[in-house]
Amino acid sequence: MYIDTHVHFRDGKQSYKETIKHGLEVAKAQGVMKVFDMPNTDPPVTTEKDIKKRLKFVPKKRINDYYIWIGLTSDPEQIKETVRCVQNYKNVIGMKLYAGTSVGSLSVVEKEDQRTVYKILADSNYKGVVAVHCDKESLMKPDLWDPKKPITHSQSRPMEAEVESIRDQIELVKETGFSGTIHICHITGPESVALVDAARKEIKITCAATPHHVLWDETMQNHPEGLIYKMNPPLRDKSDVEGLRKCIIEGKVDWIETDYAPHQVGEKLFPPYMSGYPSLCLYKDFVENFLPDIGVSQELIKKMTSENIYKTFGDKLK
Repeated sequence: MYIDTHVHFRDGKQSYKETIKHGLEVAKAQGVMKVFDMPNTDPPVTTEKDIKKRLKFVPKKRINDYYIWIGLTSDPEQIKETVRCVQNYKNVIGMKLYAGTSVGSLSVVEKEDQRTVYKILADSNYKGVVAVHCDKESLMKPDLWDPKKPITHSQSRPMEAEVESIRDQIELVKETGFSGTIHICHITGPESVALVDAARKEIKITCAATPHHVLWDETMQNHPEGLIYKMNPPLRDKSDVEGLRKCIIEGKVDWIETDYAPHQVGEKLFPPYMSGYPSLCLYKDFVENFLPDIGVSQELIKKMTSENIYKTFGDKLK
């Protein structure tokens, strides 16, 4: 049974994009029976009230297959509330920290604010998982983005921004004494993986890769339909893709997550040029055909599709 720790189901104001009910069926068709939904919805999921409202969208017969991340802000009281939600709700799998802006309003971009998050979590004795979208805002180059040249999206969010954001998170975890696990979402290159791998000796840390960052490089954006391949983090250059594949083969990437992010085609090809790709639809073929073809062992595939996830999230998934 496969598990996808990173999906963007919508409902509410964005039900035209995707719903929890339909998204669970898409997952089932791919052999994915449990999913972890992200909180950057409209409105975002940041409070107990939001959690209760969100869970009402879940079909009763699938309630044990659906989990939600709760979003973190820089507000100390909100951070404490997220701790209570993870403790009190089985379906709240952990917390999500957007260390850089992506899609939606959730973000904690200043390093000092990120330090506050980890310090409060440490003081609260939170030992669960914080999933982090790593993109250092000060290293992004938004002026380079030109929708007429979709590949410029990759240039506007350079690899350096991801690497330095990961470096920040590791530093802050050590400084604050946070004893939970940080999970680096959708990691995109070998330099990033190397930072995570080295940090394993000192802190609890995991990372995951998406099918799209393993399958494709940035030149996909040069195709006539290039805007379809706009996503955060962006597609990287060929050397990074090859390096990421090598890291997977070597067992340095803990699991596969899809970052499933469906949008209407018009939202991608025209303003607001939304970022995201529906990679859940690629899952089964990716893990059952592509990964073996590049030399990933069946034992490792089993770890990356379920075993490592169970190991990290423990009782929450029982």
